[in-house]
Amino acid sequence: MKKKIIVPLIALGILFSAASFKSDFFEIAKQIEIFTTLFKELNMNYVDEVTPAILMDKAIKGMLEDLDPYTVYWNEQAVEDAYINNSGAYTGIGATARSEKDKIIIVEPYKDYPADKAGLKAGDEIIKIGTVNISDVEDDAGELLKGAPNSQVEVTYLRQGKSNTTTITRSAVDVKAVPYFKLLNNDIGYIVLSSFNRKTTMETKGALEDLKSQGAKKIILDLRGNPGGLLTEAINIVNLFVPKGEVITTTKSVIEKYNKTYKTTKDPVDTEIPLVVLVNGRSASASEIVSGGLQDLDRAVIVGARSFGKGLVQRPKKLTYGTQLKVTISRYYTPSGRCIQALDYWNRDENGDPIRVDAKKYNQFKTKGGRTVYDGGGILPDIEVETAVFSPITTALLKDNVIFNYATQYYYSHQMTDSKNFSFSETDFQDFLRFLKQNNFNYETETEKEFAKALRRAEDDDLQTEIGSSYNQLMAAIDVAKDKAVVAKKAEIKSLLSDEILKRYFYREGLYDYQVTHNPEILEAVSLLNDTNKYNRILR
Repeated sequence: MKKKIIVPLIALGILFSAASFKSDFFEIAKQIEIFTTLFKELNMNYVDEVTPAILMDKAIKGMLEDLDPYTVYWNEQAVEDAYINNSGAYTGIGATARSEKDKIIIVEPYKDYPADKAGLKAGDEIIKIGTVNISDVEDDAGELLKGAPNSQVEVTYLRQGKSNTTTITRSAVDVKAVPYFKLLNNDIGYIVLSSFNRKTTMETKGALEDLKSQGAKKIILDLRGNPGGLLTEAINIVNLFVPKGEVITTTKSVIEKYNKTYKTTKDPVDTEIPLVVLVNGRSASASEIVSGGLQDLDRAVIVGARSFGKGLVQRPKKLTYGTQLKVTISRYYTPSGRCIQALDYWNRDENGDPIRVDAKKYNQFKTKGGRTVYDGGGILPDIEVETAVFSPITTALLKDNVIFNYATQYYYSHQMTDSKNFSFSETDFQDFLRFLKQNNFNYETETEKEFAKALRRAEDDDLQTEIGSSYNQLMAAIDVAKDKAVVAKKAEIKSLLSDEILKRYFYREGLYDYQVTHNPEILEAVSLLNDTNKYNRILR
């Protein structure tokens, strides 16, 4: 009797699954056919000349626009760039740069690499590569700087408004995942981990073992500003400090094959050494898997500011003609069960912007030792430090490159031969405030956006005349409040200015040398590691 009931049910289930698959397949085929005919007719009949490649690129971007920002289309060059980011090695000029409409701005030349040897400095504006003006290039002009090892390229650039020309000899560039490590106070090992590429575990393990051989009995792992990278490398980094067989993260998706559990698989280097992990608002993805995993397992104390909050996993999928789709396939969860995703891309406000998860809706979870932690908004540090925070005003300053531009001005107006005694003084800060005024720095707060929306609604209701005066007074009051906000966030702004300025004189290595004795987050970590009772009390 059971067989007579079960067999028909199974057959019915298979029938419904097949029907569902057939329906989905038909709908996909139908929509592709509609798009193909539309694309053909548009190219053949539109009043002005259109470029098929540009049309298709816009169509693809439009299709992906309402999804999360990590699901993106990669053309052949973007695929190559992704490979470089993951491998940590490429051939080029050895500098990070920012492309703008008519120029390429050098953001940071790497010490002793081609751009540095050719005399380029942060803030230089490349306006011509070879015989090609940047303003005449429609695509990414930065591609013109790439080339074979030992090949040369002549660039024309502006520095402080003056035109200069130099020749760069390209070479292999090795981007280190661990650009710096050092023994502090004879017993604290400090490791900067800047990215998660294929060399991350090897370099971090090497640094850890080197520091231990020098006498390190405590470790600081600095993940501030680390945007993430390879998931497997994140698991392996946690594995350096926890035993084999520990669950570090699980991934969940509507696609069954992407539901996975990731455990440590190797013998650790040290499961007992006291460990502090530094994070901030630019620590994301793989950085949050590491910091969240170590926090949930009560293996480390987290210090700094709340991390970015990216709880999504991407995987590249090959398309035709060397292109790829990097698609979000799942969400990841820390050992306690937290998903730390901060922005909800599947529910948006009336402007189409993703909604930030309300702190009131955060859920409680328990670490291995019973401590309470929360989901929904990145990794919240066990100890928060003011200078690690990125407030709205600080974020606006960074986004508008104001701190970068001021550092450029500072470099050409100040002499510095030794970083040990450097201090961004109150006089310097007042000069920075004047710089903001001179360059008409302005940013729109969320409050202003809401009031502007209310004013537009008042216009629809014919109330603008009655409330216009009050509205102007309110905006003036907000402007005063914004000026005060800059001063109120002086500590974090001065910290960022100091970092950007020191890189100009002493490169990144000199910046790290300065930070280990001056940076408030590092000093907090050192203080904590020297206070065994406090360290143990936090993790208890």
